[in-house]
Amino acid sequence: MKKYYQGKYTPENPLKYAGNVHEIVYRSGWERQLMIKFDRDRNVVLWNSEGLAIPYRSPLDGALHRYFVDFVIQVRGKNGKDKTWIIEVKPHSQTLMPKQGKKTRRFLSEVATFAVNQSKWTAAAAFAKEQGWEFQVLTEKHHPFV
Repeated sequence: MKKYYQGKYTPENPLKYAGNVHEIVYRSGWERQLMIKFDRDRNVVLWNSEGLAIPYRSPLDGALHRYFVDFVIQVRGKNGKDKTWIIEVKPHSQTLMPKQGKKTRRFLSEVATFAVNQSKWTAAAAFAKEQGWEFQVLTEKHHPFV
């Protein structure tokens, strides 16, 4: 079984964190790297981890659920204006439709996960647009903030 890199993050600049600085949890090494970047980057004015819940309808059961996005960050642009981003961190493989194969439990689980993620991301993109924000899924293949 895969071991995940998890722990609590203690910010160097706690005033930049919008939330309880004693309860910042990372669920991967990639999330931890981004936390360090957001904490130290002078252009990141404010950031939060798992503090925003966005409602979405699951394609699996048709019910409303809450999606806690990985990060919300406010970045000061070169023009002096702030821009807010909703960021989800995922392995690139989880952003692609699973390749058709035998209908094993693993394949069916991957298809279900992909469908739920697509619903979450559609809801997050719509929420971000309503707020005048941006939404992005970051993977190991591209990371514009690092």
